[in-house]
Amino acid sequence: QVQLVESGGGLVQAGGSLRLSCVASGTTGTTTIMGWFRQAPGKEREFVARIRRSSGGTYYADSVKGRFTISIDNAKNTVYLQMSSLKSEDTAVYYCAASRTILRPSLPTAYDYWGQGTQVTVSS
Repeated sequence: QVQLVESGGGLVQAGGSLRLSCVASGTTGTTTIMGWFRQAPGKEREFVARIRRSSGGTYYADSVKGRFTISIDNAKNTVYLQMSSLKSEDTAVYYCAASRTILRPSLPTAYDYWGQGTQVTVSS
């Protein structure tokens, strides 16, 4: 089992920045991909970014490309999401997730473990 704990959410003005952190514990060696998803009220959970633990390879949703950066510190079992130039439409609960496979890693169903989420609110 893998436990994920997110932190770093909060209230920020449009154009501002936030850095989310996700600390993983447990059998983290079984996971291959770490991802960030978000869910706004009344909307489905959507993919934001992912990173491959072994290579550091990354992939982003078009809506955040150029503004968000995902990174990983394997020694600390921590994944980060640096968010810049935030917009009101970025307001959502952000979830960290871990997958044991590399199949279809932009889909929520590909992930085996989830954190509890952290709220990000961007005021315009």
